[in-house]
Amino acid sequence: MAWAITLLLLAGTVWLAIEGDLGGTVLTVLAMVASGALAAHSTLLRPRLAAGPEGLLVRTVGGSHRFSWTEARLRLRTTRRLGRDSTTLEIESGDHLLVFGRIDLGEDPRDVLDVLVALKGQALS
Repeated sequence: MAWAITLLLLAGTVWLAIEGDLGGTVLTVLAMVASGALAAHSTLLRPRLAAGPEGLLVRTVGGSHRFSWTEARLRLRTTRRLGRDSTTLEIESGDHLLVFGRIDLGEDPRDVLDVLVALKGQALS
């Protein structure tokens, strides 16, 4: 979706440049760069979270991080913003706190937590 928006903004930028609208061109270029950066981030860091028998693998801008099941603490956090409840999955390990929302996970964080707890239980038993 972000790539499609970036392409539409590129077309808008070209059109505004041809029309000679300097202000509009600058604004659409800025929007296009922001949308392109978001699209690249989403594409390059997929999957953000992977789980297996040995633990968790988390991909961030700073690189990949591995956490064993014994050191990873999992929990849900629900906050209310702009009149809407938002649920996130928090993974804490040592000095790392990683927060994943629905967009990061591609699923409801509650469902992901259920799967992770089941995997953790199997791995530790």
